[in-house]
Amino acid sequence: MRKAEIVAAVLDLADQIGPDRVTTGAAASAVGVSQAALFRHFPTKAAMWLAVADHVAGELAMEWQRALAGTDNPLDRVTALMAAQLGQIAATPTLPMLLFSRELNVGNEDLRAAFRGLLMKFQALIVAELARGQDAGCLRREVAPEDAAVLLTSLVQGMAIRWSLGARNFSLIGEGKRVLEIQLRLLTVKED
Repeated sequence: MRKAEIVAAVLDLADQIGPDRVTTGAAASAVGVSQAALFRHFPTKAAMWLAVADHVAGELAMEWQRALAGTDNPLDRVTALMAAQLGQIAATPTLPMLLFSRELNVGNEDLRAAFRGLLMKFQALIVAELARGQDAGCLRREVAPEDAAVLLTSLVQGMAIRWSLGARNFSLIGEGKRVLEIQLRLLTVKED
């Protein structure tokens, strides 16, 4: 139970003060334990951040599976996956900041690998649905599913950065779905 509380506190602190300013002392204080007690749960700061990555991965995987279970139509599944991803970013607003933090990019190679792995899993889910859409004849074949998936995952990343920089002043999911619809229309087979 304490580990989950610490992870939640780290995510809250990262949102409030930025990931690079989160210390083990601040995390311990936020949970109401000593720094020594925190180290009994996480022997290093890097281990604490990996627990954060594991938590985020679990939440994302659960939302991706829920999104895929809702429909069998490839385009609807792409839309559901994208909405799930944006929904998790809205629920955990520190994610965009974490991806560009010093902690991730310089200080903790394992954390960087964990988040890169998450991106690759999400992208693979999108690729699979886009390929299904091409096989069903509803998506154009001129664009490789891998390339289209990069465009769509970039849409999520760009939208998340815009949302973060804009003080979260628009509906991330709503705006994301609107722009996704435009991109999907560009990939859809035109009926004569």
